[in-house]
Amino acid sequence: MAVATTDLNRARPQRRPANPHFSSGPCAKRPGWSLAALEGAMLGRSHRAREPKARIAEVIALSKSVLRMPRDWRLGVVPASDTGAVEMVLWSVLGQRGVDVLVWESFSKEWATDIVTQLRLEDARIREAPYGRLPALDPVAPDRDAVFVWNGTTSGVRLPHADFIAAERQGLAICDATSAAFAMRLPWDRLDVVTWSWQKVLGGEAAHGMLALSPRAVARLEAFDAGRPLPKIFRLTKGGKLTEGIFEGDTINTPSMLCVEDALDGLRWAESIGGLDALVARSEANLAAVADWVASSGWADFLAEDPATRSCTSICLKITVPWFVAMDPASQASAAKRLASILEEEGVALDIAAYRDAPPGLRIWGGATVETADIKALLPWLDWAFAELALELAHPPA
Repeated sequence: MAVATTDLNRARPQRRPANPHFSSGPCAKRPGWSLAALEGAMLGRSHRAREPKARIAEVIALSKSVLRMPRDWRLGVVPASDTGAVEMVLWSVLGQRGVDVLVWESFSKEWATDIVTQLRLEDARIREAPYGRLPALDPVAPDRDAVFVWNGTTSGVRLPHADFIAAERQGLAICDATSAAFAMRLPWDRLDVVTWSWQKVLGGEAAHGMLALSPRAVARLEAFDAGRPLPKIFRLTKGGKLTEGIFEGDTINTPSMLCVEDALDGLRWAESIGGLDALVARSEANLAAVADWVASSGWADFLAEDPATRSCTSICLKITVPWFVAMDPASQASAAKRLASILEEEGVALDIAAYRDAPPGLRIWGGATVETADIKALLPWLDWAFAELALELAHPPA
């Protein structure tokens, strides 16, 4: 294997990111965060007592406000992070109609697998595209349900619009928005179910999911019984009626009040900097900084092939130099992991290896809690680390 090293930037950068946390989940805490933010947490209290329940209700109310969610939508805290929120809905509402599933990365693939092999729905159509691309965004028939992610957390590919969902429809549009909510504007009029977790754009702690339901989704839940058994933590209705308490602060299982306090801290920070507009602007600025660097890097490119689909949160990069492309897949994976390790050893970027099922490369979180100054400080280190990797490969130890 001929590894070219002569054109690589081997200058060791002097400036380091102030915060090296670029993980895509759990994600960086908000700027200035410290444990002092949790001092008001109602520890040792029942989450159903008046004050703790009010804290949970405040998370719901602030989330709706920051996201500009329609007033007639329900929003609740549910167990098992975004995965739990998505699974609750899939098992509760699918089966009344045919369903189209859009697949272009690992999590959307998981939802397709559940629908086909676990729920065993007969009328399920899968639209699939490889990493880096979107499937055809042909219109979903208005009488069919649709399941899709808004942003591919493991591919760095996001939807540019929701025009494939009819404004007037009988089916439900079910959207996993865990790495999009609070960093991208969601078209609520084209969606019926939206899910996310606290651990993404606002940097909350893991294990808690959020489930948002449109009036149409509530109507489906109350009118449709698939006849399949549901465990307690999946049940959203009782006696044919929505369990309203879930959406008023009565969670299905016991939440961590420490995590609730942390979620409130992130939401209050979001309001203090200007709400959704500021959050989106911060994420887009991070993407723009990476895009400027990619344009002149000489060895890296976005995994997302179409610039209009590049994620501003899970920014996925691939390695494009000929000697790397010529490697076998196992060697590529090993080299890409080593690249991430070099950066971690230097303490300039933690947890930025590509997702295990994605093509080898790097994944840099650019959500709203990440400072653009830290992204800009990181980028020269990517060049340096890649030069170090090339030297190691060209001159392996005896």
